Amino acid sequence: MADKPVIYVLNGPNLNLLGSREPEIYGSDTLDDIAGRLEDRAQELRVDVEVRQSNHEGHLLDWIHEAEAENARAILLNAAGFTHTSIALHDAIKAVSVPVIEVHLSNPHAREPFRHQSLVGEAARGTISGFGALSYMLALDAAIQL
Repeated sequence: MADKPVIYVLNGPNLNLLGSREPEIYGSDTLDDIAGRLEDRAQELRVDVEVRQSNHEGHLLDWIHEAEAENARAILLNAAGFTHTSIALHDAIKAVSVPVIEVHLSNPHAREPFRHQSLVGEAARGTISGFGALSYMLALDAAIQL
């Protein structure tokens, strides 16, 4: 692991489509755009970020476990559609000591009723949502304070 503390930034299904998928909801930034800004801010904060995305729930679980094994400082998790359905992610968050901050580009509570419950959020340290790509930057700043 690097000499600097590491913050994992884990992204779930369909976030690889950012920039083209429903920009009226998710904005025009791509995940690479967001990752670049996070890396720049992390350098200022003297931490490293490990930004990953997968459409597969098991990858997210493995990465949460890895973050624990690597003594990560925090995890920023945008579980996307798994937010509302994944008991496995909920349990993984509860099983690790690494603080998890749930991140969303949109405000799930201002959207369809099925998005109002977050199994991830129920296990996370806190949630930052509704600020578009800025949500990630706010979550990174919060992670530094933990």
